[in-house]
Parts: sequence; structure tokens; C-alpha cells
Amino acid sequence: MTEDEIATCIQRASRGAQDAHRELYQRFHGAVRRVALGYSGLGPAEVEDVVQETFVRAFRELPRLQHPRAFGSWLVTIARHHSQALSRGAKVRGRAAEDLALELESTTPAIPPSLELERRVAVVRELIEGLPEGPEKETVRLFYLEGELSAREIAERLGLGKSAVTMRLERFRARVKRELLSRLLAAGVG
Repeated sequence: MTEDEIATCIQRASRGAQDAHRELYQRFHGAVRRVALGYSGLGPAEVEDVVQETFVRAFRELPRLQHPRAFGSWLVTIARHHSQALSRGAKVRGRAAEDLALELESTTPAIPPSLELERRVAVVRELIEGLPEGPEKETVRLFYLEGELSAREIAERLGLGKSAVTMRLERFRARVKRELLSRLLAAGVG
């Protein structure tokens, strides 16, 4: 695009011509993206935000642009300001997260491994107790609570095939994982 073509496109875009908006975007989005990529604190999503916000603001303010030939440098200035603002915000958030992590490390006592294991065992016991009475509960109880029988021995005791026992145990393990995940999410961890 020549400077005259760009000036004509800008005039059409300022009157709301969508095809002119597309042409300007196609012509200048690379330059705007390069400006945003120059800010190390910005990730891919923030770079896209800069590109989109720059064009939204530019198209909204386009009727006020006095010199259409200055459009490119004006657009880059908007992109630079938006990138700087996002980058400062990212740095502030990063420092705040680091400070919080350090504070938590220094104020929160570590949970002893034995206590953590106890908590997990309590969750498993609670889930087993919550199962409806029946063959699945009996299988899981024998395997996890008594803990001395193998899947083959449980199958023999219950008169089942080993594959039926392992299937019941797999279903229970999946239930435990879902429950632990939902508890972690409910507690705001993750």
C-alpha cells in the first residue's frame, strides 16, 4: 500500500467501512505485534490483547486523527503504551506472587509426611464408608482397610474372577481421584 492508498483507506475506515478496517489491520498488525513482543513480561495472550486493544482504540479514535500519514507511528505509540501498562501489571503481579509465596513458606509450618499420609488414609476410609453396602464395598474394604490380601486372594474369598476384583478396585481408585481433586479445587488449591 502506498501512502496515498493508506490515507484513502483511513478516510474510509473513519467513516465506518469494515473492509477498510480489515485492510488497515492486515497492513499494520505485524508492526503492532512486534512492539508487544518487545516487552519480555508479556506472554502470548497479553501480546494478542495488545494487538486487539490497539486496533480497537485506534479505530474508535480514527476520526480525530489529524494527519493520516502519521497513522503507522500513531498506532505503534498506542501499542507501546498498552504494552507498557500490561508489562508493569505483570511485573507487579509477579512480585506480589513471589512475596506471598515467601510469606507462606515462612509462616506456614510444613505438614509432616506422617500427618499427610494420615489425612489421605482418612479420606479413603471416608469414601469406603460412604459406599453402598454390597460387593464393591466389600472388595475395597478387604483390599484397602485390611490390606493383607492380594486381588487374587480377595477374588477367591468372594468367589469372583481376579479381573472382576481389579475392575472394582480401578473404579474405586477413579472415585478417590475425583474426590481428592474436587476437594482440592474446593479448597482453592491448584
